[in-house]
Amino acid sequence: MSPAPPHHRRRARTVLFALLTTALVGTLVLRPDAERADAAPAAFVHPGVTVSRGQLDFARSKVEAGAQPWKSAFDRMTASRYADLNRVPKPRAVVECGSYSNPDHGCTDEREDAIAAYTHALAWYVTRDERHARKSIELMDAWSAVIRDHTNSNAPLQTGWAASSWAKAAEIVKHTYGGGWAGSGRFATVLRDVYLPEIINGSNSNGNWELTMMEAAVGISVFLEDRASYDRAMARFRTRTAAYVYLASDGDLPKTVPSQNLDTREKIVKYWQNQSTFVTGLTQETCRDFTHTGYGISSISHVAETSRIQGQDLYGTDVGERLRHALGFQAKYEQGAAVPDWLCGGSLHLGLGPVTEVGHNALHNRLGFAMTHTQALTERTRPSGTDNLFVAWETLTHGDNPA
Repeated sequence: MSPAPPHHRRRARTVLFALLTTALVGTLVLRPDAERADAAPAAFVHPGVTVSRGQLDFARSKVEAGAQPWKSAFDRMTASRYADLNRVPKPRAVVECGSYSNPDHGCTDEREDAIAAYTHALAWYVTRDERHARKSIELMDAWSAVIRDHTNSNAPLQTGWAASSWAKAAEIVKHTYGGGWAGSGRFATVLRDVYLPEIINGSNSNGNWELTMMEAAVGISVFLEDRASYDRAMARFRTRTAAYVYLASDGDLPKTVPSQNLDTREKIVKYWQNQSTFVTGLTQETCRDFTHTGYGISSISHVAETSRIQGQDLYGTDVGERLRHALGFQAKYEQGAAVPDWLCGGSLHLGLGPVTEVGHNALHNRLGFAMTHTQALTERTRPSGTDNLFVAWETLTHGDNPA
């Protein structure tokens, strides 16, 4: 039997999402929002996905003053290919991404056009050069005009990566650019009908998948002002974060995601890359490699930051504690600490990536936690750039930012 055409699969996902959302709303009314630290706000704050207006204003003032590290961070961003005003978008109706983006039929193009849209949105805000706002709009409009589906094995992760950047770009442009964006409604429709159904149900793959997917779902929900999908994504995010970063208070074994049926020690150890000794700050992917671990840590910090902007504050829950210890544990070894034999067989694959600024700023600068290893790594790697997937320019937006 030949596979269903993309529009049939998309329609099925959209219908399923609607049914599940309706069921979720029915359960949420039993528990008042006031009891839930991660509940959607009564009124959404804009721009409010990972970066706020106050943070943008702070970054802009520092760049205008030529202050460091913000000026060098801005210069690095504007010198990148993502800030090119001559960039030509490369949209596709169907983006096909296999494992490790092989095949890559539009995968790199979509992710990088989304990062470029966000880059131009930031450049617009800092410089007030309308050409950047219009270029961001051009990129978003080009994709919203044609994108209809994501296929193959990496489709959920690809959708999460791209949508994380799309949502940040759209928030800034829609809520700070006064020149008008006629296509914002179509872009919102595509986020709702093409992107959200692909990610909202989560993933039982390695934890960075679901964390990035929930980051994107939360961002889309803010842009759409969709409280039901926000609540649903946040609930899944909380469960996954607890199952991704181990704390000694969890007990002898890490927490698990119920749908994965990791109901024995043997299954859990295998899922944790055959690591059998669990210590505070270890992640489910530490013994895989630090690069994928960095993806997970980054998404945890992004969702926590969005929650803070929206009037809740997950940094004050176990999410903040797990993020703080995950950053510190990985940063210690990223900077060259000797690896004990009990940890990943005594060998680590380093390469954490530009993922420390948001968590370091929130937990060290705002909340006052001592984060020696994280601070040293953050300052050594400034100004942070982009991973070319979904993390970009966070020294500019969050470095020592009090807003």
